[in-house]
Amino acid sequence: MTSEQSKRPLARLVPGGARAARSKLRRRLSAAVRLVAALTLVGGLYSAYAPGVGRAEEQPALSESAARGKAIYEQSCITCHGRNAQGVQDRGPSLIGVGSAAVEFQVNTGRMPLARQEAQAERKQPQFTEQEAADLGAYIQELGGGPQLPDARSLDEDVKKATADSKTLAHGGELYRVNCSSCHAFSTGGGALSSGKFAPTLQHSTNRDIYAAMLTGPQNMPVFGNNQLSPDDKAAIIAYIQDVNKNEAATPGGWGIGRYGPVTEGLVIFLVGIAALVFATLWIAGKS
Repeated sequence: MTSEQSKRPLARLVPGGARAARSKLRRRLSAAVRLVAALTLVGGLYSAYAPGVGRAEEQPALSESAARGKAIYEQSCITCHGRNAQGVQDRGPSLIGVGSAAVEFQVNTGRMPLARQEAQAERKQPQFTEQEAADLGAYIQELGGGPQLPDARSLDEDVKKATADSKTLAHGGELYRVNCSSCHAFSTGGGALSSGKFAPTLQHSTNRDIYAAMLTGPQNMPVFGNNQLSPDDKAAIIAYIQDVNKNEAATPGGWGIGRYGPVTEGLVIFLVGIAALVFATLWIAGKS
């Protein structure tokens, strides 16, 4: 084979190898482009059909009332209850889930804002109007949900109907004696509890105050959900309480003793009972 003949196949092989390499590179680039396009298409479709995923951490828009409540909260409540009402250790608990009912009860009765840490927050002159309390409640409600109070007019009508019906009123009295009198006394005067705590008097409580207390269980009070006491039961209890409060001379549990509560009543009963037993013993001994 001559030198010229031996070079011809080599000349034909080199250009063919270059074409094969370029073709392989084009295939790889094409595959990469198709992969990127497919991923982009899938991502676009996912975003289109699941729009909430990318915005899961965004805060929803507040209602007008809640926006006013947020302004009040950030001025008067954030120090103790923290940003977004998540609570501050050793200052104030989280308000997530307490609902507007708890907020309205605490604010409208003047228990909050709390002047100082003590065994129990006492009722005092409220620092906010009822509308401001409702706005605060709306803000907390939209932050974390929770129990809500019924419409004020509707509640007042239900209580009025319960008061007008003697059977419903009597049923309310029975429910009150079973569930409430052990702490608040038979005549709604309240009474002492342990560790400096107490059950407050109900003589100055409004319909909404009492309903909210039963619904949310403030401080030492248990929660009476609708599965325990229905809204009609709650209205009947409120009607009974307000009926007793209207007549200051009413003492449905017997001698009222100034409505000071079960501790005083129990002490008087004990002393009177002991005295009666002593006299009875002396009388029997004298006769024998």
